[in-house]
Amino acid sequence: MARLTKIYTHTGDHGETGLVAGQRISKDSPRIWAVGTVDELNSIIGLAQAFKPDRQTAVALTQIQNDLFNLGAELATPSKNFLAGMPAIELHHITKLEILIDALNTRLGPLEEFILPAGVPAAAQLHVARTVCRRAERLCVRLARREKIGEQIVPYLNRLGDALFVLARWVNFKAGASETHWQKPSASCRQVSRRNVPTKQ
Repeated sequence: MARLTKIYTHTGDHGETGLVAGQRISKDSPRIWAVGTVDELNSIIGLAQAFKPDRQTAVALTQIQNDLFNLGAELATPSKNFLAGMPAIELHHITKLEILIDALNTRLGPLEEFILPAGVPAAAQLHVARTVCRRAERLCVRLARREKIGEQIVPYLNRLGDALFVLARWVNFKAGASETHWQKPSASCRQVSRRNVPTKQ
């Protein structure tokens, strides 16, 4: 097992970083934007863990954090250098998320109104994680247009965004916190808004 005996190396002082195979690329390249955002997502999930959610959620989040670490490693490895046995996101990782979503939704019941991202601290952090997950997904979609990446990376992030939304709802449910529903504008407000729209001159 590799051991980090020294944290700083000076090798990134000129705006470049190394990929898994040793190739040096700019720190603002699309691949590094994607890797960094996945790392950001993992850190935010760690913050949600610090608020001590229920055990089922904590176990699920720990698994997700491990998955994201593997996903980041896969993104940091150019496809031409990827070898069998290296960390990778596979179909079974997505299936586990779907099983989790279905299990929690059975207890939560149908969502009849749009909800605002809020609730107890752990749930609020999971809503933040959800939005960062969507950003990571967008960055990976952009990267995949330029370079080859793992086939299951984008589907996993897509499903993870759904899972984080459901987990946020679940944490509020377990804490006995009511959800904040989006308030639809009344008909009178919509009419006033239309009257206030400036007309073309």
